[in-house]
Amino acid sequence: MTDKGQNTLPADVYLSFVSSLYGNRQTLFVGMISHVITFAFVFAKTSDPFFLLWSAFVVLIWSLRAHGMRRFDRADKTALDMAGIRYWENWYNLGAVGTTFALGTACCYSLVVSRDAFAEIACISVTFGTMVSVVGRNYGSPRTVNYMVLAACLPIAAGFLALQDFYHAVLATLVLPFAMTTRSMANGVRTFLYENVLAARDLATIADRFDTALNNMPHGLFMLDADHRILVANRRACELLHLGSQDRLKDCHLDLVLRYGVRNTFLNLEQSKAILRQLQELLSGDRSRALLQVREGLYLEFTAARRENGGAVLIFEDVTARVRAENKILHMVRYDSLTGLPNRAYFSDLVQDALTERKKPGMVGFMVLDVDDFKHVNDMKGHITGDRLLCAISERLRRLATDKIVVSHLMGDEFILFFPNEANRRDLEARMRRFHEQLRGTYEFDGMTFLVSFSAGCVMVPSDEFRLDEMQIRADLALFETKSRAKGSVTVFEEEMDARYVDRQKLKEDLREALAADALSVAYQPMFVPDGTSIECCEALARWTHPERGAVAPNVFIQIAEEMGIVSEITRFMINRACADCATWPPHMSVSVNLSVQDLRGTSIIGVVTEALEAAGLAPHRLHLEVTESCLMEEPVKVQAILQELRARDITIAIDDFGTGYSSLSYLDQLPLDVIKIDRSFVRNIGEDARRFKLLRGTVNLSRELGLRIVIEGVETQEQLALINKYHCADLVQGYVFAAPMSPDALRDRYESLARKPGEARRRGRRVA
Repeated sequence: MTDKGQNTLPADVYLSFVSSLYGNRQTLFVGMISHVITFAFVFAKTSDPFFLLWSAFVVLIWSLRAHGMRRFDRADKTALDMAGIRYWENWYNLGAVGTTFALGTACCYSLVVSRDAFAEIACISVTFGTMVSVVGRNYGSPRTVNYMVLAACLPIAAGFLALQDFYHAVLATLVLPFAMTTRSMANGVRTFLYENVLAARDLATIADRFDTALNNMPHGLFMLDADHRILVANRRACELLHLGSQDRLKDCHLDLVLRYGVRNTFLNLEQSKAILRQLQELLSGDRSRALLQVREGLYLEFTAARRENGGAVLIFEDVTARVRAENKILHMVRYDSLTGLPNRAYFSDLVQDALTERKKPGMVGFMVLDVDDFKHVNDMKGHITGDRLLCAISERLRRLATDKIVVSHLMGDEFILFFPNEANRRDLEARMRRFHEQLRGTYEFDGMTFLVSFSAGCVMVPSDEFRLDEMQIRADLALFETKSRAKGSVTVFEEEMDARYVDRQKLKEDLREALAADALSVAYQPMFVPDGTSIECCEALARWTHPERGAVAPNVFIQIAEEMGIVSEITRFMINRACADCATWPPHMSVSVNLSVQDLRGTSIIGVVTEALEAAGLAPHRLHLEVTESCLMEEPVKVQAILQELRARDITIAIDDFGTGYSSLSYLDQLPLDVIKIDRSFVRNIGEDARRFKLLRGTVNLSRELGLRIVIEGVETQEQLALINKYHCADLVQGYVFAAPMSPDALRDRYESLARKPGEARRRGRRVA
């Protein structure tokens, strides 16, 4: 009973065929009833008890088959293997073959034993009628068909042959084609259904894979027909747009989905139309992709592929993270990382937008703001505090500017502002000055309080004449004027500032050429002992005589040199010349040279001094180097190390203009000083102002306690000199009371004259005392 063909079937297909045998059970019941009725009628006709017994036999077989089918229903189909499926096929075969064998045997009995014509016709009719149903019901098992056909046809053929009649023998022969035809028909049905089952299974597999791929892809997908109705939507599309179930979208118009999909209200009509317009451009091929903000915080990028039937496949993905990253990068490109204000490049774009939006011509303003003494904050409180102060200033700028003034952080402690939309110059200037006044004041953060003022330069022009680069230059010129004349105020650009700027630039070039040509000169102002009898030291002062302008004031060209960053070249020139000149003076005389802030930013000054002393053959103690308090405020630790190195080489260190800085007394203890030069501001009016004179004497006493020599600068009158000598306030005196700065030749004549007339000098000193 082994059928090789069934073993080649996949288990799921084999199970579906065996399950078909146990289906449609009402036909079995109808068949059983028809068999019983037929045998009952035959029994009534022939009174043969065989047919009554055979009716009971048919009912018994049907009862056993019904019990087996109920057992099959309760069985766990998912746990069945090939052997288990074959068990249920064999169980069915027993009942099916038993039924057809009972029918075939009844036919044989009616032909051979009963020989009643009605019994023969009734039995053969019901048997062949049952055989016809074999094709439609039992196609799932070829063994069942084979066994049922043999069980029915063999007894009938044997009955015909047992009659030993030619015609009945012919009928017995014709039973074979009937059996073959029945078997062939069942096999054809089974093959057809088998192919369809496999095709349906493949289609189901493909559909499942497609559904899995479709619903697990990271992109949302809508398949649309030519009328923009949704044919297919995947799970991601529903998640991105909060659309709920996929099934509810089928045949919905895309417009309705976009308008009412997300909680029914996420897009208004205008937004929906705008998005549909962009999608229509996408679907028509006018654009390759469309980036849409479908709601707050959600950006979707759409692409479309057209279909031959006029529909389209719309694919979209959530690019919110990418858009945020791009916006962050754009913000980093456009805005200053410290203050959050627009940088200069983006400021230019904003200004251009503001000018474009103007409805009519008018005046516009441009302002440059500089925080006064901001470097002092960095030096005293640290750069972190300085940065926080800039942030606090930026916040107030943003608050005062609102959306009517364009603000930018230029660099360092500089800010630039653009003022649009003013009708006339007077109102614009008033507005800019009012803004400047509101910006200054107290700033508090981290438990610290800062009183901040701003120097500002501004320029005003008609809107159609505004050129940012040109305005920047003009505002910078005005800012320079503010810093030079009235720090903390506002200066409006005037045309003569431009001329002064051009003139200053020309002076810078001339100074550079003068340095290259060694065209500077040196003047010396002597420092006398208090009685005026001798000169102990001379301060070297740089002088520049311009070929066209004549003598240029030192405060002018030294400031220019600092702006140009070439003041160290002047220092090198002065040290070399001063050392060379001092080497020709009497041994008791020294020379003093001023150092700038730029000289102390690196250790190169040590090499410059060493080379100059060696070249001139001058003893190191005869060179005095003067530093101001402003030099000490920038990187004080580094400056202290440089001064200690110079002092270790036996060079004298002096602090100049003492008393004009922020914390003068602290430097007396911290720095390697030998000499303190008290500023002329302590000497002014000491005869009339007792308080000022007490301050001078207190500073002198403190300095003497620290072992410092004292030079008093700016002594101009005999009365001032008399007070200084009376209270022994100075070791050396420098000022016009004794001598103004002079040339090297005039200095030589002076100290030689003092050497020839010591008695006259002493008498002069006694008269002064």
